[in-house]
Amino acid sequence: MKIKINFVLAVFMVLTLFSGCSKDMDEYNKPAVYWYGKIIESISDGNLEKADNYYSSLQGEHIGSPLLPEATMILAIAHMHYEEYLLSEHFLDEYVKRYATINEKEEAEFLKIKAKYMALPNPRRDQVLINGAIIAGEKFKRDYPNSMYYHVVDTMLTRLYLAQAVLNETIASLYDRLDKPKSAAYYRSIKPQPWINWDEIDRANSSWYRAWFEGDGTSSWYDFLVPDTQSVVSRNSVHDDTPVVKKPKSKEIKTINETQKHEIMQAKQLRDKGVITKEEFEDLKNEILK
Repeated sequence: MKIKINFVLAVFMVLTLFSGCSKDMDEYNKPAVYWYGKIIESISDGNLEKADNYYSSLQGEHIGSPLLPEATMILAIAHMHYEEYLLSEHFLDEYVKRYATINEKEEAEFLKIKAKYMALPNPRRDQVLINGAIIAGEKFKRDYPNSMYYHVVDTMLTRLYLAQAVLNETIASLYDRLDKPKSAAYYRSIKPQPWINWDEIDRANSSWYRAWFEGDGTSSWYDFLVPDTQSVVSRNSVHDDTPVVKKPKSKEIKTINETQKHEIMQAKQLRDKGVITKEEFEDLKNEILK
């Protein structure tokens, strides 16, 4: 008896499963308004993945439907609302390329910049996205100088420039701690933004659990744990503009001054060019080190 009950339950579950699958599989060749209604219904339920699938059906079966532009914009805004900014930008690109009129294009381009801007919760972690948002914002200001969104975009750009400058300064500070002055100077020379008065700027505060590891951009709480050795962190590395000279092997020679280093370097260059032999170079080096 128990075996029969289990068998009946198993058959019932299989039939239920296949009936549900067949129901989904039967959803094709529907009118455009049907797919549009399904998109709205799925968005209302918070199921954007299903809404995207219904959009594909609408686009595939009714490529010329007047409902497509509106459905595209609705999905772009819905994805932005749920912080899925890359998908939002995808639908906005689709809207601009295929459906937007001259007047509608301005708003869509603004929303694209907004999506890029809002996709930057941690500016220190995405240098490429910052640069892309700045390029898009500057282009919008050139293309739409009289736009109602002009000042909003200008405000976003100001904050993006601040984020970019802070990121470059953070990288430069890292190279300072690693004793790499040329690398630090390079990052400080990238768009230094002389109009920024750092005394009046409050840097973004990281969450407490991230601040433990990221610090304030100039150091970290575990800095004291890092050994001050060249093998781990090259704080004691030779500067790029200083000739690298190996320590003399002779036990009698304990220190080498800068003049001796320079003379040995010149002698080494003569040896490498073939002007003097290796034996002559060793004799000359010993003479310099006396």
